[in-house]
Amino acid sequence: MNRGIAWLVANPVAANLLMVLFVASGLLATSTIRQEVFPEVTLEQVSIHVPYLGAAPEDVEQAVVTRIEEAIQGIDGIRRIRSTAAEGSASVVAELQLGADSRRVVDDVKNQVDAISTFPVETEKPIIRDVIARNQVVDVVLSGETDVAVLKTLAERVRDELAALPEISQTDIVGAPPAELSIEVSEAALRRHGLTFDDVVTAVRRSSLDVPGGSVRTDGGEILLRTIGQAYRGADYEDLVLWTRSDGSRLRVGDVATVVDGFAETGQQARFDGEPAVMISVFRIGDQNALDVSAAVERYVENKRTGLPEGISLTIWRDTAEELNDRLSLMLGNAASGFLLVFVLLALFLDLRLACWVGFGIPIAFLGAIAVMPALGASINVISTFAFVLVLGIVVDDAIVVGENVHRYQERGGDDRRGAVEGAREVAKPVVFAVLTTVAAFLPLLNVPGVTGQTFRAIPLIVIPCLLFSLIESLGILPAHLAHGRRRGPPNAWGRFQRRFANGLTRFVRTCYGPLLDAALRWRYVTAAVFLSSLILTAGLLVGGRATFRFFPAIEPNYMTVSLSMPQGTPVDITSAALATIEEGAGRLRERLVQDLGNDYFRHVSTTIGDQPVRSRGGGPIGPLEDVAASNVGEITVELAPAETREYNAEQLGAMWRDATPAIPEAANVSFDMSVLSVGDDIDVQLAGPELDQLRAAADAVKGRLAAYAGVYGIADSFNLGKQEIRLRIRARAETLGLSLQDLARQVRQAFFGDEAQRIQRGRDDVRVMVRYPREQRRSLGNLENMRIRTADGGQVPFNQVAYVEPGRGYAAITRVDRHRAVNVTAAVDREVSSAGPVVADLDARILPRCSPSIRGWSTRSRVPRRSRPTPSAGCSRDSCSPCCSSSLCSRSHCVRTSSR
Repeated sequence: MNRGIAWLVANPVAANLLMVLFVASGLLATSTIRQEVFPEVTLEQVSIHVPYLGAAPEDVEQAVVTRIEEAIQGIDGIRRIRSTAAEGSASVVAELQLGADSRRVVDDVKNQVDAISTFPVETEKPIIRDVIARNQVVDVVLSGETDVAVLKTLAERVRDELAALPEISQTDIVGAPPAELSIEVSEAALRRHGLTFDDVVTAVRRSSLDVPGGSVRTDGGEILLRTIGQAYRGADYEDLVLWTRSDGSRLRVGDVATVVDGFAETGQQARFDGEPAVMISVFRIGDQNALDVSAAVERYVENKRTGLPEGISLTIWRDTAEELNDRLSLMLGNAASGFLLVFVLLALFLDLRLACWVGFGIPIAFLGAIAVMPALGASINVISTFAFVLVLGIVVDDAIVVGENVHRYQERGGDDRRGAVEGAREVAKPVVFAVLTTVAAFLPLLNVPGVTGQTFRAIPLIVIPCLLFSLIESLGILPAHLAHGRRRGPPNAWGRFQRRFANGLTRFVRTCYGPLLDAALRWRYVTAAVFLSSLILTAGLLVGGRATFRFFPAIEPNYMTVSLSMPQGTPVDITSAALATIEEGAGRLRERLVQDLGNDYFRHVSTTIGDQPVRSRGGGPIGPLEDVAASNVGEITVELAPAETREYNAEQLGAMWRDATPAIPEAANVSFDMSVLSVGDDIDVQLAGPELDQLRAAADAVKGRLAAYAGVYGIADSFNLGKQEIRLRIRARAETLGLSLQDLARQVRQAFFGDEAQRIQRGRDDVRVMVRYPREQRRSLGNLENMRIRTADGGQVPFNQVAYVEPGRGYAAITRVDRHRAVNVTAAVDREVSSAGPVVADLDARILPRCSPSIRGWSTRSRVPRRSRPTPSAGCSRDSCSPCCSSSLCSRSHCVRTSSR
């Protein structure tokens, strides 16, 4: 090392070339580095989705979920299985072990699921895929006082035009119900013409099709034969023939049915600033840059606005690239202020030339790190920019230590080259070890497993190269520059000004610092006691909860989101009215802020009914990824003015919004979210066991305890009652008529859910063609009583003569973890009042050990189970049972886990 310093000092051209290499490589790399909002991660999950339309969650669990779980539970490479049985669909997610080959696991899962032959005939083909987190960049909202069909047509055009841009590859339409074609036949029409639903379905399948007919090989060439008759629009289906008689009369579908070419009855709708809206989401894939994608969308929106119909507006919404721009601006601003601060302080006491070269160490180290980022697989994102800001205060320390020591040697000896070499050599070892110890502190972050590790490994990938390039710059390039060009002769005006500061510092050292240091050395035991007391006080603040803990630093957001969940089965009109109540609360808050402050903090308000796009999308790669579309859910998102223009932060505005909103007693859950990056709920307790009744009792106990803590709010659990049910059973007398339970179930399903006659591809839409009762005949239990059940010989029997009903109520959804039913209890914590750590510790000590011994559980983010016992004991730690737990008190098969953020 000493020889290297001396050689570079003796060959300044080599030092300059090394500096130019760092700078030029970094500048060239800036155009090739991937720019994204959050680091791209691999979720290491395999998803299995099986549609079972119209089925209740308990039926889905029994007929689909449990069979899939048993089939895949023994596959090598699967660490954990999470399942959800919801109305009309089954979702099973297999989490992979670290290092498992996802392609092999997907193939094994597919083979095992395809081998299941006992799925109900109503289920659709299982969809098996490797779960990939999509990176949403920006949304475009199309809004106006017009029909949803018009908005969706325009949105499809906008989506296709955006996807055609070279910077964009993937776009989706959000907030619009899927297209569906419904052939609605009334009970009276069926009876009048002697038809059944099977007759209509068969006629549609027989008359609406395209069939290839082979080819005719003539002497003149080969001619293809095709039968063309596929219907694609409502009018085409109305012309399909049900039957034709010998006298030439015929009955068409349009004669007995109403064909509705519209949307599925999902209840999905959206409003933007009070107007109907449809949203187009734009995603970044591969090596695309988020900033380039955002800029391309902005240019398109500016050009497209002038060509839209009157009354239709196009607005950019939830541009996540703004967060990246803010972090880049923060990084560049901190770098500039750091350079300026270093330059000013060093220029006050040392040489101007020294101050400049030391300050230049910041951009040299940064550009050197940027040069190697493509090779390391790193990208520019909010995490890496945070790492640049973090390391900013460290990289300049080495240069200051080396530069100050070189200056001291040069002032003492007069020989600039010799002073540069000796000054750098003297501090080389401590500087090297200081850098290496800091590097060692960040190295473990490279080995953190899972999605969290993939996200936060961006920090050491930036910090470590910056430190190493700073070491090269301070011990190689800096001494070579300081060895030449020092000004000789009497001091000028600036030199005399510097000397005044130097004399003042010397006077401070002699009169203040020196005596204080002497006293501390003479009273060394008192000095040690003071620092030991400070350490004990700091530890006490942490253990006692006075110093709050946050898993991720709070970033001031520009959006506030409220998610609403009503009881299962709630009509969309009631859900819409509840959302309107929350909107009115936001309106009152908006008026109050305008009156008190004279500024409108609200930019836009987006309301989604029947879906929760922000929740399902999550905040970044470690947010939730789930489909929550249903008529009983909704979401409101408010875009705020930039944080620097607001007197209140988002957390305060969220609390004011809650206060301005009346209580909605019938709501199952109302959640206010003011976070930029979703890392889960502040408190999350997951309970697992065989019986939902026991799980519900345990969840109620945990919720009751959480309600007693100060600062804890938004307490909820994942257990929700489902829709009211009418359970059908067949009467004994029906069997004498040749009817079976299967006949009853099939005909009721055809009438009220519908029978899928066929599925057509219309543009990008996969459109179902359903045959069912008209909508008005599916809105009352009286319609069920008036239904006629058809027998095999063509007879018609009133429904109540062949079937009887039992009222009941099922579950909204059934969650399972490793083949056990599970319930999650979640809560938010007001960071101004408390933190999640002490709450979780108290739950572990007082509540969770008392849960039923048949209950077990896991943290939603820590997969290692912990034992607990039914009776509390002070000897059992949070993460594992201590040796005090005897076998009579602690069972390894029962565990309750909590997690906190």
